[in-house]
Amino acid sequence: MLTTRVTVTVHASDPLSRAGLISHLRHQPTVDFVPDQDETGRDCPAVAVMLADRIDEPTTAELRRLLRGRDQRVVLVARELREPDLLAVVEYGVRAIIWRHQATEQRLLSAVHSAARGEGELPPDLVSRLLNQVGRLQRATTAGTATGGAVPLFGMAPREVDVLRLLAEGLDTRQISEKLAYSERTVKNILHALMTRLQLTNRAHAVAYALREGYI
Repeated sequence: MLTTRVTVTVHASDPLSRAGLISHLRHQPTVDFVPDQDETGRDCPAVAVMLADRIDEPTTAELRRLLRGRDQRVVLVARELREPDLLAVVEYGVRAIIWRHQATEQRLLSAVHSAARGEGELPPDLVSRLLNQVGRLQRATTAGTATGGAVPLFGMAPREVDVLRLLAEGLDTRQISEKLAYSERTVKNILHALMTRLQLTNRAHAVAYALREGYI
């Protein structure tokens, strides 16, 4: 039986969806519902329940806002998640994911308490997808170490940021290799490993990703 009280905030892109989530949680005896932790002044960690039909730019910005510099856990209620989205939300620090069509009161409550304890909770089909993706990324990361230096599973290594910064300035492969004292083959390998690991489609996509994520 759940007895620990949890502070919960609710976030959605439209008032009707937010009201639906609130109706599921408002009368739970172990939930202290508050408008937004920014407004409460409380020191205790909160669990943010966020509803999103898809992981787009506004959703990503809201996830960053919720997780930036706080001891807060996020439960994501999603209608759909593409493979790159799944890795992204896990990287951001989302603790639990529930499919929207499965978001009953009990499942929401269970996910909220799991997140509050620092535990993760995923639907079985997402666990399988995540394991497959991590396996592919680990293989790509292992291959990428052949270019030299440590390559992270998520995010970008400093040498990758250096290459993309010069790419964003309009330099071509030869000019980047001269600037960084790498061979042209090394520059190409760095870019290939980065785009494979982060599922970026081309160099322009890689630069856009680095700009959006604040690397350059």
